Amino acid sequence: MVFLFILMIVASLVLLITVAKLNPFISFLIVCILTGLFAGMDVMKIMQSIQKGIGDIMGSLLIILCMGAMLGKLIAESGAANKISSALIDIAGTKYVQWALVLTAFIIGIPLFYGVGFVILVPLIITVSIRFKLPAVYLGLPALAALSVTHGFLPPHPSPVALSQQFNANIGMTLFYGLIIAIPTIIIAGPLFSIRLKKYTSKPLDVFVAEQLDEEKLPGVFPSLMAAFLPVILIGLDTLIVMFKLEKNTFTTIIHIIGEPSIALLLSLLVAIYTLGIKQGKTINAIMTPLGEAIKEVSLILLVISGAGALKQILLDSGLSEQMIRPIASLSMHPLFFAWLVAAIIRVSTGSATVAGLTTAGIVAPMLASTNVNPCLMVLATGAGSLFFSHVNDPAFWMFKEYFNLTVKQTIKTWSTMETIVSVCGLAGVFILNQFI
Repeated sequence: MVFLFILMIVASLVLLITVAKLNPFISFLIVCILTGLFAGMDVMKIMQSIQKGIGDIMGSLLIILCMGAMLGKLIAESGAANKISSALIDIAGTKYVQWALVLTAFIIGIPLFYGVGFVILVPLIITVSIRFKLPAVYLGLPALAALSVTHGFLPPHPSPVALSQQFNANIGMTLFYGLIIAIPTIIIAGPLFSIRLKKYTSKPLDVFVAEQLDEEKLPGVFPSLMAAFLPVILIGLDTLIVMFKLEKNTFTTIIHIIGEPSIALLLSLLVAIYTLGIKQGKTINAIMTPLGEAIKEVSLILLVISGAGALKQILLDSGLSEQMIRPIASLSMHPLFFAWLVAAIIRVSTGSATVAGLTTAGIVAPMLASTNVNPCLMVLATGAGSLFFSHVNDPAFWMFKEYFNLTVKQTIKTWSTMETIVSVCGLAGVFILNQFI
């Protein structure tokens, strides 16, 4: 009976978002209230649970997500992303230009939100395809596979960070395991899959060709790379200290402080403000304006995450989560596969990877206490499921179609297939890692 009720909750959320076209945050609130009422909760208790759920998840994520948004915006606005891509393409030459684009997407995909990375990368891909006389889809899809993987698997992206909080997983370890899974997944869904894509020779629209930027106004390669990688380096150093259980001393204490995700992102942002802004001759006001815009861009994501936190709290306080654990524990289905499957179903239904991942976390997180599954792998399994089969209800599907001038059928055969490969390979990687940790 409880499974039927949970199914009704998910179905209601899907219908409100896809059919009623309501904002996801509003949809989450409606579903939270209805769930609490049908579970017999008092109205005041429902509102207290919603407020607690929002407060708990925002308290731990707000700094990370806002700092990450501002860092990504600065990297994009300063031209650092273009500098990285130009340098890598010049080094690679014609033979390895596809791999150069993949590496570019992976590097800039770590700090940039998916939408920002997409808009920056695709005009560059089209320009390079014209320059080297190669099909744009063949060149571009592997790079977008790398962008998709960073979006779904790697902190400091909103969904992996929020999932880490929901599953009580260490962000540094999630990043470490995510990188291990990400690399082979990108290779399989990107360059290997693209071998069969050379037949897609449709010419992208000229309007999407990237403008040539003045090289003299771009930052150097080193500060550009440093801005993108510094958060990963700082968090990674702290993770290594934890992994190897190094003796506590002044050095390890300092690394532990600067490797805390919020502090790491704040320090990285301050370094980027100087190297990509002040050092390039920009005023503080000129630097701060796009950073303020970054907060506006991330606001909807923050609301969706807070709505998912509210739903999780309602499920906990109503007792539904506890009731659900017993029958799930008796099933032969592995918790990692269950998380992936639930996320995949919601992803196909709603088209939103973020909604799919966070809704799944609210449903599945209470299971962890009764299993011995590593919470970091639970994050990655859920993230992999949330990328499954992007199709016509996903805005990214239409962006890819229009930018590369494809038919709907061609987009399904290329974009949708790539996203499915990423999802399945991610799940396979999670199960392989599960054998060793």
